[in-house]
Order: sequence, then structure tokens, then C-alpha cells
Amino acid sequence: MPATITPGAPLRFGANYTPATDWMHSWLSLDLDDVRRDFAGLAELGLDHVRVFPLWTVLQPNRTLIRDRAVDDVRAVVDVAAEFGLDASVDVIQGHLSSFDFIPSWLFTWHDKNMFTHPEALSGQVALIERLGAALGDAGNFLGFTTGNETNQFSAAVHPSPWPVTTAEASNWITTLLDAADRSAPAQPHVHSEYDVAWYLDGHGFTPALAARLGAMTTVHSWIFNGTAQRYGGRSTASDRHAEYMIELSRAFAVDPQRMTWLQEVGAPSNCLEPAEMPDFLEATVRHAARTENLWGITWWCSHDVSRALADFPELEYSLGLIDQEATAKPIGRRFAEIIPELRARREAPKRPLGIVIEVDEDDTPVSRGALAPGGPVFEAWLAACADGMDATFVTSQAAADPAALSARGISELVRPDLSAARSYLSQNTVVG
Repeated sequence: MPATITPGAPLRFGANYTPATDWMHSWLSLDLDDVRRDFAGLAELGLDHVRVFPLWTVLQPNRTLIRDRAVDDVRAVVDVAAEFGLDASVDVIQGHLSSFDFIPSWLFTWHDKNMFTHPEALSGQVALIERLGAALGDAGNFLGFTTGNETNQFSAAVHPSPWPVTTAEASNWITTLLDAADRSAPAQPHVHSEYDVAWYLDGHGFTPALAARLGAMTTVHSWIFNGTAQRYGGRSTASDRHAEYMIELSRAFAVDPQRMTWLQEVGAPSNCLEPAEMPDFLEATVRHAARTENLWGITWWCSHDVSRALADFPELEYSLGLIDQEATAKPIGRRFAEIIPELRARREAPKRPLGIVIEVDEDDTPVSRGALAPGGPVFEAWLAACADGMDATFVTSQAAADPAALSARGISELVRPDLSAARSYLSQNTVVG
């Protein structure tokens, strides 16, 4: 079902839930008192929702074994969220989190099956979604499913053991899982998520059109360690407005000009920002994103710092939380709490009469996704508009040739970047070592 904003509905603010005790490994032996402590701290910050990540390996260790206890645990966490006035979104295929892959043994090594295309792999994932949908569909605070967290990384060429997909195969995988979610939990809107190679990496099977057209709304994951901060600086305009840039980029590929967007992941990474810079970065990012049209909400990554007792995380992962390991709100968490009351009331989005044209092929895939990436000519055209004090947006070359499409979005002026300077995108999503 499509997501809509009812008149007067507030802008939503939440956190991606990283349990303070044992991180996601807490799903192995869930302690609801720990969850209550964590959710109490988030509610005190004024948040209204959490996004939770039950591990695929715990839920479905065998293709035909979906564990009752694990499903019950997911429902219990959703119910605990309700105790603190929090709604809960649930990711299903976990998948990939914070540089670690959680893939059940029935999918890899001796049993290797492409999770996106193998019929048995698809049937197993559908069964898991349907089982969770039956368990969660009647929960009043259940916001719906995300089919999985950045699962497109399993198909990317940079993955150590990729499962390649064509765009048609990626579309079928997304649609198959979303259909299962709609069947099993028809009262909620369901979405899918990708990390930024879908927007920036040429040849990647997951495309901007799939991101912006399938599912109840478009999800955006914005990270400045993708080359933005390295090129322009952690507190540059490019970094402060990167989430806004990606939201506007997504709108170019949406068929419905009123389609909603969810800034589902954005954080303040320590490899790009000093601790003292993080609260200001959060405020700048959130304020710029809140100015975009048809934004559902902003969900910060993440709720709690990862414990230093856990080994082998990339260094930045230990300091991304709004709340520290002593259950104390950090300066970045306190800043989030300070600005939420002001921003929760929706304001009219600024007009964006300047449209930066993205050249696309007959399938609406950019002819150069590298042009959209940090340093690319489309990205540079956005920065130039920012420097001139203009609020720009984006439009595909197909839509740019349609006066009605331009009029529907209030675009009266076009800029066509020169793509000759475009370069290939170097993914910075997962860096280990």
C-alpha cells in the first residue's frame, strides 16, 4: 500500500536500533529488560519510532525452519516499543549490518544459491516474510517491513562473494518480497532499501528507478564516507547537504511527483568528523533534509554505541550512537532532542524551479551514474546551485522533454551538466582493516 501524509501529520524522527547490550547478537538470547532500558532512553530524546533488525541467521537457520521463539522475540520487541510510545519498523533479510554479513548456511559455500534469483532462495525468503507478517500485522505500532538492509551490497562487484543480478532480476526479487509483505501484512506500507551504489555505480543491477518506483515510498541511505567528506570536507556544504541531495536525486526517478521519501539511514561517522563537529553536522543534515517535499521522516543511525567489548568492527562503528554504553545521551543525541520539537511541525517546502538534468537511457537508467557521485558533474552542478543560493532539484532527460512533467514539479529552468568529466564511483560503503 502507498504511504501518505495526512494533513497535519508530524514529521517523524527515530533511530535505527542497535542494542546497547551485545549489539545485534542480543537476538540470540533476548533480554526484554535490556530492550526496555534502551527504548526508555530513546523515548526521553523525543523519538517516535525505531527500526529494528532481527538477524536472518537466528530467524531462519534452515530454509524450512523458521524458529517460533525468534519470531515471538520480534513481536515482543515491537510490543515493548509500544510501551514507550514508539512505533517500530522491522527489517527482514539481515543480511548486512555494520560490515558484517549474516547469511544462513543454506545459502552459501557448499549450498551456494544466488539469494536474488534461485527459486528455493526466493521461496525461503517469501516464507520468512509471510511468517513475520502474520505475527506482526495486527500490532498497532507496526510501521511495516523493509525487505532487508542494503541487500544490494550482496550483488555488488566489490563484495567478496557476490551474487550478480541484472536489473530485471533485481526488480523481480524486490517485487516478489514486497508482494509477500503486502499479502501477509496488508495494513502497513512496506519498502526496500539500497546503499548508494544503486545511485552512483555504473552497471549495478539495482537502479535509481527501482529505488524510486517500487515499494510504498523511497528509502534513502546517506553516508558522507562515500567520498563526499574525503573530497569536500566533513563540514562542507557537500557533506551537510548530502542527504538532501540524495532525496532530491531520488525524486527525479519517481513516477508519482507526490511519492514520499524516508531518510532511513544517516549518521555522523568518526572517520569524517571530529566528535565536537558531530552535533552541528546532525543539525545541519536534519534541517536540510526537513526542507524537502513529501518527506515521511528521518531515522538516525544509530541508537546506541557499539560496545568496545565486541571485536573487529570498523572503528567508526563504535561511536555512531545517540546514546553511549552507560545509557547516557551523548551531545549528538541531546542536539537531536533539542531540534525535534521545532521540526516536527511540517513547513511548506521551498520551491525548486531549477532542474538539473540527468541523462538517462530508454529504461530511465542514468547513462553515467558516476556523474551523480561525489565529484561528478551532476553533483558539482548541485553544489554550484547551492553556492548561488538556489534550491535545485533533478529531472531525467526523458522528463525534461515533457513540459507537463516539468510543470507538475514546478520546474521552469534546466541545467544540463557536461558528462565528459564523469568518472567511475569508488564505493566506500564497507571498509575493514
